[in-house]
Amino acid sequence: MCGIAGIFDMHFRPVSSIERKLEVMNHIQQHRGPDGEGIWINDSHTVGFAHCRLKIIDLHTSHQPMGDEAGNWVCYNGEIYNYAELRQEIGGNYRTTGDTEVLLKAYQKWGRDCVNHFKGMFSFAIWDEREQMLFCARDRFGIKPFYYYSNDGTFAFASEIKTLLPLMSEARINTEGLMDYLTFQFCLDGKTLYNNVFECLPAHTITIKEGRISSQRYWQLNYNLDWDHSEKYFNEKLEHMITDSVRYHIRSDVPIGGYVSGGIDSSIVSALAFEQNNGDYIGFTGKFTEYAGYDESAYARELAEKYGFELLEMDITIDDFLANIDKVLYYLDQPAAGPGSFCQYMLSSFAAKHRKVVLGGQGGDEVFGGYARYLVAYFEQCIKGAIDGTMHSGSFIVTYESIIPNLVNLRNYKPMIKSFWKEGLFDELDKRYFRLVNRAPDVQDCVHWDRLGSYDQYEVFSQIFNAPNTANASYFDKMLHFDFNTSLPALLQVEDRMSMAHGIESRVPFLDHELIEYVATIPSSFKLKDGNAKYILKKSMGHYLPASITNRTDKMGFPMPFVEWVKGSAKEFLMDVLSSKSALEREYINNRRALEKINDESTFGRNIWGLLSLELWQRQFFDKAAEYRAMVDCVR
Repeated sequence: MCGIAGIFDMHFRPVSSIERKLEVMNHIQQHRGPDGEGIWINDSHTVGFAHCRLKIIDLHTSHQPMGDEAGNWVCYNGEIYNYAELRQEIGGNYRTTGDTEVLLKAYQKWGRDCVNHFKGMFSFAIWDEREQMLFCARDRFGIKPFYYYSNDGTFAFASEIKTLLPLMSEARINTEGLMDYLTFQFCLDGKTLYNNVFECLPAHTITIKEGRISSQRYWQLNYNLDWDHSEKYFNEKLEHMITDSVRYHIRSDVPIGGYVSGGIDSSIVSALAFEQNNGDYIGFTGKFTEYAGYDESAYARELAEKYGFELLEMDITIDDFLANIDKVLYYLDQPAAGPGSFCQYMLSSFAAKHRKVVLGGQGGDEVFGGYARYLVAYFEQCIKGAIDGTMHSGSFIVTYESIIPNLVNLRNYKPMIKSFWKEGLFDELDKRYFRLVNRAPDVQDCVHWDRLGSYDQYEVFSQIFNAPNTANASYFDKMLHFDFNTSLPALLQVEDRMSMAHGIESRVPFLDHELIEYVATIPSSFKLKDGNAKYILKKSMGHYLPASITNRTDKMGFPMPFVEWVKGSAKEFLMDVLSSKSALEREYINNRRALEKINDESTFGRNIWGLLSLELWQRQFFDKAAEYRAMVDCVR
């Protein structure tokens, strides 16, 4: 796991001060790779790479940037888990024992198609000397980041956005990205909150040749449903594939551990990893004990006791929040995906004292359907079907008779249901799901919408929700498809930044492309059977877990008492932030109105979190933009 950065002049002009710029870029993201760093610049100074390394595989060689005998150079971040198998398949002589050299050899053998041979998480750039071409790629799910900035013929890339700021003549907010954030709490379609800064989308490559930048998708998830097999068949194959994925993900030359939340996904990963790693495993769990309802550590302890692995627990407090929230926004680069980022930051700092590789259950909800909103959406469809007399026509994966016993899972989501059913009941599916995920109405009076332009977030949402590859998918799979392609990468952004802030590698075994492709063939009736979320996952893997975890109906991710804090001990902090002179003069956000809404926030509401994050982010990066630009002149 590493930090990568690079600069390329697309017109082959020497880049002024290229070495200094690369040194600055390495310096900014050195937290991503505290074990070593390197810089490569070609003879004409038209292209250069910077790399900082976290040593996980091949601890003594595999230094980067790395070149080969053909004159190609690579700057790579991630893990290619099947590197040992690829080494055998490709053949030839190797100078190292790691996956970086295998990546270069794979590019020599297959060219740009090499990405289709990789099993893992990765982002990289390869300078192809013969083709005079820069080839960049990102893994299928967006586990590893890749951001880029292009101006006046110069293309620059990095693992983190802040690394690009010293190269930018000015920092401005992307208003379309801001509208996305206010609506979803993440950006769509490769946008960021920074003007002219984009991300390479998951499962995409970028090729820069002859002065042109082109992007291409190399992988797509399809929903070719398998109606020929039984539940037993799906259970057995699913267990085999999940077990196999964990086997790949524990490959490491350093000890591993895992986040144990007390939920199904992380518990499955930890159970399998402990068994396959011969017991050399430590679990980490976080808890909030100041208020009732925010401590799920008892479930984590039950799993640890069942298998006998060591579980280290961290009690997170309001003092931790006040001391670290600025750091969270600094490492995030841009706000995203709710207050769970703070929790992840604290737990990662705790885990980093004991392990350099930590496994987690990220992706399970988006793959198997674990979010309560899926049940809310289907409950409405069941009512509609009952009224229309179409409930038993085959168009529904659950019936209203069967879904009722599982509605107890929604008891903490009454505000969501109230808002969802306030208008547009029984509308078209895409419009209904948009309303379910749309957070903009909650901050309507806190935003100067008239200054943001005419961009239509729903249009972009609809293109993703109704993508051609979902033409034969159920409503359930269309919801999963949207979340898989949008909110999951946003959550993975958090996973990457919060772990790399402390120099540890986070791995996510549920995000194996062969496993994901297989799950997409399982009919939705096995995923949300009778309204039972993750039914097929529980049936196939439940025997690895204590019954109390398998049968839980109250799991809510990693909840934190943010609202209790900002209405109590942290209120003074919040008031100071949102009432500062700069906060009250923001171009797009009305923080005066935000201050008035503090006491109206619901228990698990995200509105105040979203507005606070925006303000702290602007303080960190836009108010200090000149300091970033000056860094190039400060490096010696």
